[in-house]
Amino acid sequence: KGFTLSSYRGSFSTVFQDFKLFSMSVKDNVLLRPGKEGDEEVVENALKESGAYERIERMENGLSTVLTREFDDKGENLSVGEQQKLLLARIFADDTPFVILDEPSSALDPIAEYKMFENMMRATEGRSVIFISHRLSSAVLADRVLLMDNGTIAEAGTHRELMARNGKYAEMFNRQAENYLGSEVSTN
Repeated sequence: KGFTLSSYRGSFSTVFQDFKLFSMSVKDNVLLRPGKEGDEEVVENALKESGAYERIERMENGLSTVLTREFDDKGENLSVGEQQKLLLARIFADDTPFVILDEPSSALDPIAEYKMFENMMRATEGRSVIFISHRLSSAVLADRVLLMDNGTIAEAGTHRELMARNGKYAEMFNRQAENYLGSEVSTN
């Protein structure tokens, strides 16, 4: 099947570490496209899946609330973690075959991050996901892990395979796990 440039670009959903919210409604920030019938339900479900719904629900104008106060004195400002959750809703609201996530949970605490990963795995089932992260806890859920070092693939395999090799990945994973678990760390 042939692709046009726009259909090719339309095959990807992305959330990058250096993200931007726009001074427009919550709904428009999630969709990033012209609205159509049924979008309210899509956006609500996406916000629930990403963990942002409770915060948006408390806003006076809900999905119509303008984000930031750049152009609206009544606009709402979100914390960095809340912004990341709202941006993740873009992935849940879209059904593209490919998803690219670059450090999408860097502002979340470990418990919120794990919950977000579980939701993300469910929402992206049947889709190809490239997940870029320095936090290796996310790699446990991956079908395949590629450890990059100086622009090359240093190790590749499942989490379990890489832990069994006891190489650089296992060393990094265990070092990060020590921050949460203390000195007793499981390698499986």
